[in-house]
Amino acid sequence: MEKETQIFGIRAVIEAIQSGENIDKVFVQKGLKGELSHELESVLRKQRINFSYVPVEKLNKLSPKNHQGVVAQIAPITFWDIEELVTKVTESGKTPLFLLLDQLSDVRNFGAIIRTAECTGVDGIIIQKKGGAPVNGDTIKTSAGAVFKMPICKVDHIKDAMFYMQASGIKVIAATEKTDNLMYDVSFKESCAIIMGSEGKGINPSVLKLVDEKAKLPLLGEIGSLNVSVACGAFLYEALRQRR
Repeated sequence: MEKETQIFGIRAVIEAIQSGENIDKVFVQKGLKGELSHELESVLRKQRINFSYVPVEKLNKLSPKNHQGVVAQIAPITFWDIEELVTKVTESGKTPLFLLLDQLSDVRNFGAIIRTAECTGVDGIIIQKKGGAPVNGDTIKTSAGAVFKMPICKVDHIKDAMFYMQASGIKVIAATEKTDNLMYDVSFKESCAIIMGSEGKGINPSVLKLVDEKAKLPLLGEIGSLNVSVACGAFLYEALRQRR
């Protein structure tokens, strides 16, 4: 995490949040006590900012300065509002293609996916506020700068995005091994959003129940799965092939 993407110190972080700074995530020392720390937690919860409690050793690695038990990460991009983005794309006359990431946690996978999405004409990526990979220096580097070209939305829960997509006439397709349908059997020609799961758990079962269609990759070897960024690339290029 680069120094210019950090704010440290309890009061400084509170003031940054209240002034509208684009905070991506806040790391708070476990066991931190005091009136000011309670105020910080209240602000974080009220503003629905992603935060986690961590050991002081992690904070020392993030910032060698007097962090007072709190380090905030500033997002290097401005996130889109999902309603504005969907409206913009649908009114443009294009056939929308969106990507939903269900708590993808690895920043390099995230960056690689952003890069592939930009190359395949994806109209926007939707992520969850909590539990997912942040947009940081590693994300930017792995995306080869595509993060600055690709609209990214944050929602409270990935289900919120799914419901809005479906209400807007956009089909949600899950990339999952829990189906007999190969991705070649599913149509990506109409308005659709492809949802990819996390590296370890895949798509949350409660989310999977709500999708319109499911599709999987053919796997002929002994390994049962692909890296999520590779799998995502395969799905996006199949969508591109069908649309050409």
